[in-house]
Amino acid sequence: MSTAGTPTKLSYTPEVAAATRDLYAKVANVVPEIEWPHFAPVIAEINRLKKERGAVILAHNYQTPEIFHCVADFVGDSLQLAREAAKTDAKVIVQAGVHFMAETSKILSPEKTVLIPDLEAGCSLAASITGADVRLLKQKYPNLPVVTYVNTSAEVKAESDITCTSSNAVAVVESIAKERGVDTVIFIPDKFLAQNVANQTKIKIIAWHGRCEVHERFTAEDIRRFKADHPGAVVLAHPECPAEVVAECDFAGSTSAMTDYVNTKRPARVVMLTECSMADNIAAQVRDVEFLRPCNLCPHMKRITLDKILRSLQTMTHEVKVDATVAARAKAAVERMLAVGKPKPAVH
Repeated sequence: MSTAGTPTKLSYTPEVAAATRDLYAKVANVVPEIEWPHFAPVIAEINRLKKERGAVILAHNYQTPEIFHCVADFVGDSLQLAREAAKTDAKVIVQAGVHFMAETSKILSPEKTVLIPDLEAGCSLAASITGADVRLLKQKYPNLPVVTYVNTSAEVKAESDITCTSSNAVAVVESIAKERGVDTVIFIPDKFLAQNVANQTKIKIIAWHGRCEVHERFTAEDIRRFKADHPGAVVLAHPECPAEVVAECDFAGSTSAMTDYVNTKRPARVVMLTECSMADNIAAQVRDVEFLRPCNLCPHMKRITLDKILRSLQTMTHEVKVDATVAARAKAAVERMLAVGKPKPAVH
C-alpha cells in the first residue's frame, strides 16, 4: 500500500522500527517484510494521535491486517462493534468500516464525535432500501414487525421495530415474533440472509430484494468445483450468500462465527466465502491452517486505509451526524436488538 498523501516527516526511523516491532510480529505471516517500512510510520503516528485525541478505532473484520491488528482498539462483526460503540468511554470513535456502521456508533453514542475516514465507504445493501420503502412495506403488511439488518441507513432503522446482524438474525426474528404474537415478520433488506434465516426457523419471512455485492457473486457450481479440486477442504460461508451456496458448504455463519469455527476446529485447509481480508486477519493469528481462495473484495471497505485513518485523526474528519429525531427512533430498534442477548450460532 502506498503512503501517498502522508506527511513527509513520517519516515521509517530506528525509533519507529523499535516502537512497531511487536506490531509487525502480529502480521508477519500476511504482510511481507518489504512492505512494513511503508506501514510502520503511519501506524506509529495513528497510535500516538489516538492517545492525544482520546480516540478509539473500531475495525470491522473486513479491514486489512495492518488496520485490524495494528491500530484497531476493538475488532469484530457488526454486532460486536455496535456493543463496543455503546459502552466505550472514549471521546472520539473512528469507524474503520462503512458508513452505516459509523451511523450506528453515533446513534448509540450521540455525545461522542464519530469519524469515518472516507464518506464514500458505503454498502450495496444499505443503498438498496430507503425509509420511504419501509413505510410502504408497513402499509402493505400492517401489524407485522419489521426486522432490519444493520447494513442499513439510520433512516431505515428508524422505521423498524428491531435491528439484527448476521450473527443474531434467527434469535431476533424469533424474539420479535414471540413478543408480537405473530408467525410472520418483514425482513429487510438482504434477500439471501432472509432466505437463510427462513431455513432455520418456523417463522415466515417477507423479504426485500437487496443483495450484498460481495456475497452474491458466489455460486453453488463454483463451490462444487472448488471442493472437487481441493478434497478435504472445509468451506465456510457467510449467510449473505445465496441459499444454494450455503447448502453446499460445511458451515455457515457470521464473520465472528466463522472466526470462532477456525479457531476451535482448526481445519487443515479452509476456504471462507466472504470478503478477502477475513482470511488474512485470521491467518495472521492461526498459522497452522491453510487458507484457500476464492474470496471477493468489498470495494467500500477497501476505501478505508491507514493514510485515511491518519488524516481523519489529524483533521477530525469526516464527522458523522444523525438527525436527533431519526437517531432516537433508530436507537430504540438497535437497543432492542442488543437486549435480545447472546445469539444462537448460525450453523448449517
